Amino acid sequence: MNDKLLQDFKDKLKKQRDAACDLLEQMEKNETIKSNNEIANELSLYDNHPADNAGPIYDRQRGMVLQKNETVIVKKIDEALHNIENGTYGMCKRCGKEIDTSRLEFVPYAEYCVDCQKILDSKKPSERNNRPPEEEVLKDTVDNGYDGYHDQVEFDMEDSYQSVGKFNRRKNIVEEYVDEDERYTDPIERISNGQYKSQLP
Repeated sequence: MNDKLLQDFKDKLKKQRDAACDLLEQMEKNETIKSNNEIANELSLYDNHPADNAGPIYDRQRGMVLQKNETVIVKKIDEALHNIENGTYGMCKRCGKEIDTSRLEFVPYAEYCVDCQKILDSKKPSERNNRPPEEEVLKDTVDNGYDGYHDQVEFDMEDSYQSVGKFNRRKNIVEEYVDEDERYTDPIERISNGQYKSQLP
């Protein structure tokens, strides 16, 4: 690779690094990364419905993912700039062959050639197979009954759920249980229903 082309890639890498750093600064300034405002204003989260907390938690997680992505890009760019200084820029880290210039034009901080990148991507687990191991245990219990015997239901799915539920209890908290009829009615609607019933002859 000639010096002019190397200088072009170096300039492109520096521009992309500046853009990524500016984005990280902007996210920090707009509190995209550490967005705790709504959650911090609450005295207690116990009385909140889980959906009330979902928005702020989602925003925070999204900010963390964006931050991680930009941080990884900055790290790869720094490594590419270091490789330019060492004279190893544009060489695949896996097979040692030269990375195609058209690939570097598109992704100047590319670490692998197209063939090696395809091999590495194929080794990543597909999302539908990337499930937690607990599901395998529960599925086996549901399908086969206890210890593989269909007629024995000593520890079935319901027992598994109750066993896990024990860890989700808080001390000194009394849970309120209501009738099934009341469970599906909002308290405000119950008031108006009561008033309506009292007006009936």
